[in-house]
Amino acid sequence: MRVNKKYSCLPAEEKGIHIINIRAIEDIGYDQHESTLLNSLSKNPDADCKYGLYFRDGKRKVDYILVYQYKKSSAGRTLTKRVHHNDSSVRNTKQDQPLPGKGVQLEMGEGEPHVDYHEDDKRFRREEYEGNLVEAGLELERDEDTKIHGVGFVKIHAPWNVLCREAEFLKLKMPTKKMYQINQTHGLLKKINSVIQKITEPIQPKVAEHKPQLVKRLSYPFSREKQHLFDLSDRDSFFDSKTRSTIVYEILKRTTCTKAKYSMGITSLLANGVYSAAYPLHDGDYEGENVEPNDRKLLCEEWASYGVFYKYQPIDLVRKYFGEKIGLYFAWLGVYTQMLIPASIVGIIVFLYGCATVDENIPSMEMCDQRNNITMCPLCDRTCSYWKMSSACATARASHLFDNPATVFFSVFMALWAATFMEHWKRKQMRLNYRWDLTGFEEEEDHPRAEYEAKVLKKSLRKEHKHKETDKEKLTWKDRFPAYLTNFVGIIFMVGLTFAIVFGVIIYRISTAAALAISSTPSGRSSVRVTVTATAVIINLVVIIILDEVYGCIARWLTQIEVPKTDKSFEERLIFKAFLLKFVNAYTPIFYVAFFKGRFVGRPGDYVYIFHSFRMEECAPGGCLMELCIQLSIIMLGKQLIQNNLFEIGIPKMKKFIRYMKLKRRRSLDHEEHMKKKQRYEVDYNLEPFAGLTPEYMEMIIQFGFVTLFVASFPLAPLFALLNNIIEIRLDAKKFVTELRRPVAVRAKDIGIWYNILRGIGKLAVIINAFVISFTSDFIPRLVYLYMYSENGTMHGFVNHTLSSFNVSDFQAGTAPNDPMDLGYEVQICRYKDYREPPWSENKYDISKDFWAVLAARLAFVIVFQNLVMFMSDFVDWIIPDIPKDISQQIHKEKVLMVEVFMREEQGKLQMLETWKDKDKKKGENCNNHSPRLSRSHSGSLSSCHSYPLDV
Repeated sequence: MRVNKKYSCLPAEEKGIHIINIRAIEDIGYDQHESTLLNSLSKNPDADCKYGLYFRDGKRKVDYILVYQYKKSSAGRTLTKRVHHNDSSVRNTKQDQPLPGKGVQLEMGEGEPHVDYHEDDKRFRREEYEGNLVEAGLELERDEDTKIHGVGFVKIHAPWNVLCREAEFLKLKMPTKKMYQINQTHGLLKKINSVIQKITEPIQPKVAEHKPQLVKRLSYPFSREKQHLFDLSDRDSFFDSKTRSTIVYEILKRTTCTKAKYSMGITSLLANGVYSAAYPLHDGDYEGENVEPNDRKLLCEEWASYGVFYKYQPIDLVRKYFGEKIGLYFAWLGVYTQMLIPASIVGIIVFLYGCATVDENIPSMEMCDQRNNITMCPLCDRTCSYWKMSSACATARASHLFDNPATVFFSVFMALWAATFMEHWKRKQMRLNYRWDLTGFEEEEDHPRAEYEAKVLKKSLRKEHKHKETDKEKLTWKDRFPAYLTNFVGIIFMVGLTFAIVFGVIIYRISTAAALAISSTPSGRSSVRVTVTATAVIINLVVIIILDEVYGCIARWLTQIEVPKTDKSFEERLIFKAFLLKFVNAYTPIFYVAFFKGRFVGRPGDYVYIFHSFRMEECAPGGCLMELCIQLSIIMLGKQLIQNNLFEIGIPKMKKFIRYMKLKRRRSLDHEEHMKKKQRYEVDYNLEPFAGLTPEYMEMIIQFGFVTLFVASFPLAPLFALLNNIIEIRLDAKKFVTELRRPVAVRAKDIGIWYNILRGIGKLAVIINAFVISFTSDFIPRLVYLYMYSENGTMHGFVNHTLSSFNVSDFQAGTAPNDPMDLGYEVQICRYKDYREPPWSENKYDISKDFWAVLAARLAFVIVFQNLVMFMSDFVDWIIPDIPKDISQQIHKEKVLMVEVFMREEQGKLQMLETWKDKDKKKGENCNNHSPRLSRSHSGSLSSCHSYPLDV
């Protein structure tokens, strides 16, 4: 086994613990041979290092952990002993790098077993990589004596000079000594704010970071030359754990392991199994009797608990612990949930209005009136018989709950609500940017991804093989063309698959309706429509949930074969593909019911058939809006309950149980290891790795679509979304605090591409709601009847106006009902819902003028509604400034104060220079006025004037 020359290891007798005391030579200022070995362990070293939070010396904090798999063997321990007891065998990895599988055999005895080639290669790569980390200034400590069998840990610590250097490279804004007072409101606004603070005090989290700030430290990008500007009284807490782990991760990303021209950063090493995991540590335990206070425990008590669901989130503490990107997600989720409260209240009022006016609705009263004795045409061929319109009374009354004049108002309200929500979030985002010192922050181009570098390397090697002189290679569109073609074909295929599944469900609905109609029982025939609708929606829900998981994996694979250059580009492309596929998957069944069902039915005697045997579906007598409401509510609630909540709770619990069983099996092999107390990095290793925020955002964006796109058909959607989000916030918080490894903190000033997707959904919602009101509901036909055809200015006669007549003698052969006397009398004329000429007209069954009048009114409504609401939304965008006035004033104040600080610093420097010049002038004058007869004893006084030339 080879050990880097800069590593100093403990003797093998000390439980096999390897401690690597690493410091960059240029940072310390003395030779490595003079460094002291950390070979004095206390009686309880685990307690001294706070069970893994610090190095064994108990002073240096662990900022990052690298985990690797290794094979324990007696040969390894024998070799370790020999390395420690024979200094001549210690070599520099950089100077004497052996080939994979070679060199190790030279160090081993003849009787020792041969080390596996792949394990040997991985160990060499780790040694070289860790040696490069040493040269970057990091300090490492190895621990292979853990409870997890065959797993080793490398603890990484960034010393002060490395933190300062990297903070300057990353342009991290750090608080200076200068403090200033935040502008406070005066007069009436101050009194209102104080009253609001007193009212909301019980729902405020009990954390210091959440209290209103009266003063704020001036922040400035860190500079080693200007360290005097910053408050460095406590160096240990100047860079918090989040910042320290970010700095170490940046070093890990750019540090490479070069072997046979193959450059590998930490992402490649993880992908190739050289390391099995890399993560920062949590601050400590979150539960237990003797747990020391820490931010994780505070978050668990005041944020990740269902008992505090009514409280505000401690967003500043979330940002302090997890970083800006995750903090922005939870801040956005909180703002979205708060904005759902007024939308839910208005939705409940609209629903209650429908309930209150259902008995006054004349069209539904006419449909329920059995005295009208309206006989309807059969719903299917042969097996279905004639039926009375009054049998659909319940459906008509239920439709009025969602299809009433208040629905139009609610659609307009929700369009303005969406615009207000976006503007409110932009203002909240600016406040957070100011509070978190992100003003002026610009994301720099990230490091190239490991897969991109590997692809470029293969391309350059191919060109070198062909003896071509090339500059620095990069991937062009020609290199990516096969991937682009695969993406295009794959997405088209997936969208086609979704349409095919929806078409299959349509066939199921039609065939099941025909089969149930054959039922001899009257109760079975009366419940056909409800049974078919409910079962079809449940099938759609199951298919949507399954395809969601499949499409997520396919979107990731399609993005990987494109080989994007940076992580940001990869994330944006993945989000676009996943959102497109999941949007189509979730909304295609709803779009079918809203805009296509019942539109291409035909008429009695001339129906439209699928496969020459299945008749197209018709809407219920009350319209398709009720069925759209059922479809939307079941899919929305089912996705939220099953996919968002049960999956998020159940799958992590199941994975955790599987890991626990595996560890239990390993522990049974080694009882001594089982008796030890786990280190912090061992506990965190058993947690689930962080997989990014894309799944969290995706489920909320799809929910936002349910709330806004078809809200005209389901006014209670905001209420159910609100109830779900109250649980979702605490569920996600609990998952981040207790179930996941601590993510690397990422700086971000906004939510990225998700904001553009939200804006797009908001614009699309206006158009879709206009078409739902116009074409799916009966709102426009009622208006047309009321103002053009009603004799007394009321809705009496509206139902009869929307029904056309059909002579049963005009049925095609083989399509007439098998039992024409099912109602007890012979039917000669039946009615169906459409605007067509009667059978006694010259152009019988042709489309009537009423149809064109209603169609013109519908199109006119779509145009007016869309432009009016769009104008109102844009007006809301324009009237609400993106940056709050007080924040813009504070930002300007910060700039002025920073200029003042630098001006004072410059003036101080100039005064100091002038003082030095005056002193030097006086010394020069004293030297010139000195007597020319200088004795030998006074020659030293003359030499003291050497700082100026003789002519001064």
